[in-house]
Amino acid sequence: MLLDPFLEFAFMRRALAGCLALSLSAPPLGVFLVLRRLSLIGDALGHAILPGVALAAALFGLSLVAMSAGGVLAGLAVALGAGLAARGTALREDASLAGFYLVALALGVAIVSAGGGRIDLMALLFGAVLAVDDPALLFMAGTASVTLIMLAILWRPFVIETFDPGFLRAARGRGAVWHLGFLALVVLNLVAAFHALGTLMAVGLMMLPATAARFWAATLGGQVAAASVLAMLASVVGLALSFHADVPTGPAIVLTAGVLWIVSLAAGPEGSLLARLLRRPHYAG
Repeated sequence: MLLDPFLEFAFMRRALAGCLALSLSAPPLGVFLVLRRLSLIGDALGHAILPGVALAAALFGLSLVAMSAGGVLAGLAVALGAGLAARGTALREDASLAGFYLVALALGVAIVSAGGGRIDLMALLFGAVLAVDDPALLFMAGTASVTLIMLAILWRPFVIETFDPGFLRAARGRGAVWHLGFLALVVLNLVAAFHALGTLMAVGLMMLPATAARFWAATLGGQVAAASVLAMLASVVGLALSFHADVPTGPAIVLTAGVLWIVSLAAGPEGSLLARLLRRPHYAG
């Protein structure tokens, strides 16, 4: 039941390949977001790409290049605007980002509505994993490759900026540049995930495995590896569940990731409910 759909149907293999590519690159970024206590920023940026995608679709049709470029530009504009607002005013970055993404989301829905039905809002919001074609698959694979290469090159600056941003400021380490570069990778992965999961579901494959990984490993490298493994497992099981139970594919994948998160929260070896219950108290002699 688990393997037959992928062996029999080419569209299932393309969907699986795309989801596995996203599973390699998006969850590691989610781990950094969790450690920076910016988990909801992924959700905000996922919504922020909608106006760019909708405008590109209205002007150029369902062009992969146009919609991807529009989504990246919109996401970067929101991230940059929120960062500038946070540094130039009394607002914190999460508050300014919330304002920008709500405006962007409303603008995206307005653009879709103004299109007179030529743009499928449900497809933009929830995606169509089983309709992933070869160009979209290549875009996802390219995004995963770029992300993994950049993580390998910039691992140390990202780690320092995550755990001790004050050190980078004191050492003139251009922390703002690394932060914006990191957010650019997040936006790029959300745009790639959009083509499969839509703007609402794209962040699920990034954040749920990342939060679950905290309960499986104590080190940063271990959490990154665990997050990718959990995302790949959610992709395989979610796609098979969607095929056999005839449920929407994107929500099936995210729900599977949610179940893995609940299992991790309850019984993972690192800090879960079960681990804390089994931990013996230490008494001073």
